[in-house]
Amino acid sequence: MRDAVPPHYLWLTWIDPSPEHDGQRLYSGKLIEAVAEAGAKIEVLCFASEESAHRAQDRDGNVTWWTVSRGRRPAWASVFSSLPNVAYRSATAEMAASLHHGLANGHWDKIVFDGLATGWALPILEPVRTAGAGYPEIIYVAHNHEESTRALVARNYEGGNPFMRLALAQDAQKARRLERRLVDAADVVTAISEEDAEKFRSNAPDKRIIVLPPGYAGARVRHREITDDTPRLAVLVGSFDWVAKQMNLEEFLAHADAALAAEGIRLRIIGGGPPGYVENLARHAMATEFLGRVTRVEPHLHDARIAVVPERTGGGFKLKILDYVFNRIPILAMEGSIAGAPLRPPADVLTYRSFDDLVSGIIHAVDDLPLLNSLQNRAFDACVDGFDWRQRGERFLAYAEAK
Repeated sequence: MRDAVPPHYLWLTWIDPSPEHDGQRLYSGKLIEAVAEAGAKIEVLCFASEESAHRAQDRDGNVTWWTVSRGRRPAWASVFSSLPNVAYRSATAEMAASLHHGLANGHWDKIVFDGLATGWALPILEPVRTAGAGYPEIIYVAHNHEESTRALVARNYEGGNPFMRLALAQDAQKARRLERRLVDAADVVTAISEEDAEKFRSNAPDKRIIVLPPGYAGARVRHREITDDTPRLAVLVGSFDWVAKQMNLEEFLAHADAALAAEGIRLRIIGGGPPGYVENLARHAMATEFLGRVTRVEPHLHDARIAVVPERTGGGFKLKILDYVFNRIPILAMEGSIAGAPLRPPADVLTYRSFDDLVSGIIHAVDDLPLLNSLQNRAFDACVDGFDWRQRGERFLAYAEAK
């Protein structure tokens, strides 16, 4: 969609998505790029990270970056805020000042709230809307259905810290309230999977809600055969900064590490977490190697027989699934963890109800070469034409600009 005067967007997101260390940054960064290439002029307000590729007022094609020094807000202090932790960490004085400056000096056709983390900005914009001062339309880009996801995180927490249990339950209630306010304020809501869209529709049946799964811009392996020479190796890619991801990993390792070691099967974990987190897990590992954060995932996948998605807690579309599919690694997953992907068990993917069943599935499948090759070929064929970022940008813009 390319007009003589392109639509002008203010895009609020949490942090500079480049480099793309996790699914949230990958989805945000690629969507911003795709919508800009589809014809929108975008100004992005976000925090800079220590590794940010962009600086304040950097311009990249149709995208201008307003990056703000991140600062530090202690996570524990969010218990005294009405905001959930993910939004509280973004509600700094510097970020608010940048938004006020932009509102006073700019004009936009749309304002995009990219994820729940940006909900801190809603009270700043609501008075403008109430005043009827030509307030632009709002688009809420949902990365999860946060109400159900964070309630599940609180329920599934099995740690021994009662303060953490209470904090997670409290945070889930704050997330529920903020998400509903964002959906209520939005003119358009995008959901990352049909499952999430249905949950939004149940609470907001009259809202314009579109499904916008991710695209895929990585390597596509056109042919691969798993043979006896392929190492008996399972891989797991993730980012372990969020407590839900840590819960999943720790529960899975508790069931898998010793059992896989006894069968001579290795497990490779790719991805980082808080300082010292991965190193602490590695000290107790038998079958598991931890690579930490890597520049590129693909080189560490090519010698694996199996990819594992052991997520009992958490929602949304798992973008790592596309890395597995297009690098032709057969997927074994927990039930409910492949939402949004056009994979049908047991033909394209194997799914399991418990961690014990998942570990047993790995042990039984790892030497079944015909099964593994069938899974990787069928999964690739199911996804090959379905994940184009250019189409995502065009779809986003078509719905956003529809009258």
